[in-house]
Amino acid sequence: MARNTYLLLFSIALSVGFAQCQLTVDQLPADLQQKVDRTAEAALEQTGVPSASVAIVKDGQIVYTHAYGQARLDPAEAAEPAMRYSIGSISKQFTAASVLLLEQQGKLSIDDPVGKYLPDLKRANEVTIRMILSHTSGYQDYWPEDYLMPPMSQPTTAQHILDTWGKKALDFEPGTKWQYSNTNFVIAGRIVEMVSGEPLMQFLQEHVFKPLDMKEVWNSDVQKLDMPDAEGYIRYALGPLRPAPKEGRGWMFAAGELAMPAYDLAQWDISIMNRSLLEPKSYDEMFASVKLKDGTDSHYGLGLFVRQLNGQPVFEHSGEVSGFTSENLVFPMSHVAVAVLTNQDASHAAGLIGKNLGFLLLGVKPQGPVAAAAQAQELFENFQQGKIDRSLFTPWCNAYFDDQAIGDFQTSLAPLGKPADVQQTMEELRGGMTFRVFRVTFAGSGRTVNVTTYTMPDGKLEQYLVIPGS
Repeated sequence: MARNTYLLLFSIALSVGFAQCQLTVDQLPADLQQKVDRTAEAALEQTGVPSASVAIVKDGQIVYTHAYGQARLDPAEAAEPAMRYSIGSISKQFTAASVLLLEQQGKLSIDDPVGKYLPDLKRANEVTIRMILSHTSGYQDYWPEDYLMPPMSQPTTAQHILDTWGKKALDFEPGTKWQYSNTNFVIAGRIVEMVSGEPLMQFLQEHVFKPLDMKEVWNSDVQKLDMPDAEGYIRYALGPLRPAPKEGRGWMFAAGELAMPAYDLAQWDISIMNRSLLEPKSYDEMFASVKLKDGTDSHYGLGLFVRQLNGQPVFEHSGEVSGFTSENLVFPMSHVAVAVLTNQDASHAAGLIGKNLGFLLLGVKPQGPVAAAAQAQELFENFQQGKIDRSLFTPWCNAYFDDQAIGDFQTSLAPLGKPADVQQTMEELRGGMTFRVFRVTFAGSGRTVNVTTYTMPDGKLEQYLVIPGS
């Protein structure tokens, strides 16, 4: 090996090692860290997704970054916090911020008609920039599918997308409905480029990524992620994981082009909760849930969903491109955020991890069938080990689980092995409580058992019974 080549490789190794140190944060209390890790690991095991990278913001600071599973399968390579993953449609927030920055500079207004910049689009003088950033324009989505269609394996241009989908008849009258459409953000990206005179990625680097110290952002629309970053995977039905095909250049553009480590996405989240990048008026516009013409709330601002949890706002968005899914949640009042990146498409793993970690960090009881099933499974596995967390049960249920009951639960359930799947099959209100039935399935034997629970309004369990399956 030539000396110059050796020095170059040594330099690269040093820089990669430095990045790993900079992007690895471990400041959570041990008990909370264990709960975070169990949440992520359980979701990967449940879904079969190869890896996840997580960043957690608490009290306005990044307090934990961790990666789980395999970022690459052949040859096997463990996921690391410094690795980049495609964030898909979370990119839309950054495109919206670019438009708002141009508005701050007096170069456009979000209430300008799209026709001022792209007059050839369908009904362009009736659609505003605000409508395209809030998905209320009516322009048809060019990529609603969760897989890569044959034409998308070839390169394209933003102009081709606009000529094909931006000139179709609108799906509805502008401002009257909400309908997610990637086409909207291709329009927004082109407006940024036309008004700023710069390529969108260059504008973002100068005005967003550099000020926020987001050093590892990658334009995956131009070039596929490669070593040392994560590889994207796809699964056909219940078959093996396979490397996902790559979109042709130009298809993701302003709708989903960005890739980054979870750490960098968390830095963006901190800027959202601190309102540190844009002017106050811009944030007010970004976070305001857009109303339709009939007054209906769309629950979407500019580039992100605006929801409520326990009386406080939640800014949320997921993302998906070929081989990757992601989830991002910001709770500005609590100064908490969760960024989750995974490397398999058409999977709910990122959303499952993100929402459950959000509940955990806020101290809110998870709700809904998925959360209830996750709790039922965790308790089942604890009973298989002869363990019980009595804080989860009412006094009567704790009385039921005496030493004899716990012993019989362990000796009869442990031989079944780890549950392969837990699904809620029934839910109804009864006696002031919520009654649920879960079907627990075991791999190999195909055997099933049923779990029945009664949950009090405060979330404590009044019953947890295991009965033979049908």
